Amino acid sequence: MRYTTYQKYLPELADTINLQGLLDQLADFLLQSGFAGGQQHPYWGEFSDGDSDRSLDALRQAILQALMDSGQLTPEMLQLLRGESTGDANRDADLERQLSELLDKIVQRLTEEGYLNVSEAPQMPAGQQPMFGPGGMTREAAHQVQFNLTDKGIDFLGYKTLRNLLGSIGKSSFGAHETEHLATGVEAEAASKQYEFGDTLNLDVNATLTRALEREGLGVPINLEYGDLMVHQAEYRSSSATVLMLDCSHSMVLYGEDRFTPAKKVALALTHLIRTQFPGDTLRVVLFHDTAEEIPLAQLAHAQVGPYHTNTAEGLKLARRILVGQRKDYRQIIMITDGKPSALTLPDGRIYVNSMGLDPQILRETYREVGLCRRSGILINTFMLARDRSLVEFVKQVSAICRGKAYFTNTMTLGQFILMDFMRRKTRRVS
Repeated sequence: MRYTTYQKYLPELADTINLQGLLDQLADFLLQSGFAGGQQHPYWGEFSDGDSDRSLDALRQAILQALMDSGQLTPEMLQLLRGESTGDANRDADLERQLSELLDKIVQRLTEEGYLNVSEAPQMPAGQQPMFGPGGMTREAAHQVQFNLTDKGIDFLGYKTLRNLLGSIGKSSFGAHETEHLATGVEAEAASKQYEFGDTLNLDVNATLTRALEREGLGVPINLEYGDLMVHQAEYRSSSATVLMLDCSHSMVLYGEDRFTPAKKVALALTHLIRTQFPGDTLRVVLFHDTAEEIPLAQLAHAQVGPYHTNTAEGLKLARRILVGQRKDYRQIIMITDGKPSALTLPDGRIYVNSMGLDPQILRETYREVGLCRRSGILINTFMLARDRSLVEFVKQVSAICRGKAYFTNTMTLGQFILMDFMRRKTRRVS
């Protein structure tokens, strides 16, 4: 006879870790915005290579710090991490092994559940090399293997950021942008109307049969004609096209504050909001620095700060070109910046730069682009992360030209202001 033996399940520490909570703790690390590449600047020196922060070893260190901060390690593990011995060398070695296995299993779970992926497998050493220790194969492999956020991981971080922002402003969910107009749709919210070509064919069966019976009387079969068709009406939901302009000049990470990572988190939150609640809307992202370029939303999490100056006019020009081709009821630019325009693309393609004060030529071209946006029916809402007097006057002038809104905020309130602005869809002149 066959027997089955049951025993109590004792989960390992790695199985008890909440991966989603851990990812939320790691958000700043996963979206970090160091300078792109090892570049040399005559004033700020050589920028460190941001790719080193994408190594598997850096990820393990970040996970370890998150576990310590959240109190999920045993007292003995914390004692060992503080550099204190338990008094038993074998026990210390066993705790080191447990910590290493814990971190490896958490990384494996993050990979298996689709939040991260790894690339660039480690190369085999040319000669004899120890497995463990400072120069061992294990540590070298951790530096060679790079991790990246997957689409699922990026979407999850956008969702968590959105939930946190909604909670901070007292909201739990959004619907579509409501208007005073009616249209044919799936949800019946008004009296039925006669079907016209182009309407959503959401038939009001009762009204359709009533019209047919009134015309021909009671009989079988019922003869339906084109004029008998009645469709439900719903509130017309407007659609919008948004270009998010992110300043990625050097100042966004200088002076002891990272302003670019919070801006990226807001962009991910907007992406998740639009994808889940406003499927008819579009969101595109433009980075502006010495020049400007559009990046895919999937690459937003990996965007870094650099090069150095702020070519606002070029960013507005690219954003305007994108929005002009969008057939939407509402078109807007959300510009997040912390500095004055300091660069300009000349007609021959050269970049003119002046970081000393507000250059009249650069300002003139920037205001010209703002005026072109207004004539194209594009609204510009500016979120300024600094409060210098010259910047305040510049932002006020931009808002006055395009009749948009200006917010002087910081990294803590940036997301709340942008989401409230996206919801309300109201404009006012800033004087």
